[in-house]
Amino acid sequence: MATIGLGARITGAIWERDLKQANWPVALALHVVRVVYVVLRDLRDGQLNLRAMGLVYTTLLSAVPLLAISLSVLKGFGVHNEFAPVIYDFLAPMGDQGTEIADKILGFVEKTRLGILSSVGVVLLLYTVLSVMQKIEDALNHIWHVTEKRSLSRRFADYLSVLLIGPVLVVASTGLSGAAMNNTVIATLSQFEPIDALIRLAAILVPLLLAVAAFSFIYIFIPNTKVRPGAALVGGFTAAILWKVGGWAFAVVVVSSGKYEAVYSAFASLIVFMLWLYTSWLILMIGASVAFYHQRPEYLAVQRERARLSARVKEKLALLIMQKVAADLYAGGVGLGLRELTDDTGVASDAAAAVVEALEHAGFLVRAGAGKDRYLPVRPLDTTQLIDIV
Repeated sequence: MATIGLGARITGAIWERDLKQANWPVALALHVVRVVYVVLRDLRDGQLNLRAMGLVYTTLLSAVPLLAISLSVLKGFGVHNEFAPVIYDFLAPMGDQGTEIADKILGFVEKTRLGILSSVGVVLLLYTVLSVMQKIEDALNHIWHVTEKRSLSRRFADYLSVLLIGPVLVVASTGLSGAAMNNTVIATLSQFEPIDALIRLAAILVPLLLAVAAFSFIYIFIPNTKVRPGAALVGGFTAAILWKVGGWAFAVVVVSSGKYEAVYSAFASLIVFMLWLYTSWLILMIGASVAFYHQRPEYLAVQRERARLSARVKEKLALLIMQKVAADLYAGGVGLGLRELTDDTGVASDAAAAVVEALEHAGFLVRAGAGKDRYLPVRPLDTTQLIDIV
């Protein structure tokens, strides 16, 4: 009973206090504690773990095609030789096994020549690569409570832009940081003690900042909703810190132990590789969760509940949605998607989707556009009665 009483008191201290009434240091500390609480709760519920496991399976199937396309893009810019260090750095926590697997992956990628593939082979290659991007979007959409997926045309355009621009940005950023550290001027300045300390600090911070930028880019671009840069940076910083700490812990706990080789023998490298992939995807999911709860603090609660709207809120939301559709139509627009209809309302996407669906079934809205992902009014707006919508 004493333990239950202590737990209840801790829960009350975390959740009962109104953050608006507290001074900012206390409010910030409680906000951080609440975010940590709900993320740990989501991990315990198992959905983040299942998503990470699914992405491990998808990665194993699509790693070589994905890297082959990235390498082909980099060859066009003449910087493909800078691609290998990125793979070695990613697998560095695995130690010697990581180096061995990186050599094999790069060997497979080198043998994959896109120029000699048939049209069917190219289509299958692109499908494999786009499917892993779709899996990542589905996982992040689940975290952000987004029920509507990108249309096929948007998926193709957005994903290909990531595949074309992403590798160039990664190699360029790592290449610039490496060139800066190996510059003769930097080497000369490092001979002076105060500057040498700053250079060593920069050598630690630059890779961390690059990781923050990479995670933040994923959190902004991949989910099919509007993610504010501030929230993405908070999630990216969290994921980058977990990435560094997780890599060190993985190297110490998993790789340094000889148990995997004793139990799995020749399969030890594959098992360790899959464990590192799972750890990496789970870190990505945790960072996305932190970004979500930072942007949508209304979801911070002791128990995870599906958003429910009262009848009055549903009426107001229905009228607001119809008003936004009408304003877009009279402004010469081509219709609004669910993302545009919910970004400015502050209502959860899954809850707003139910209202939009009700308006569609009632004959007020119709899907339009090439991807059938935009909404236009069915009835003439000058003859639509507010009481009919209500």
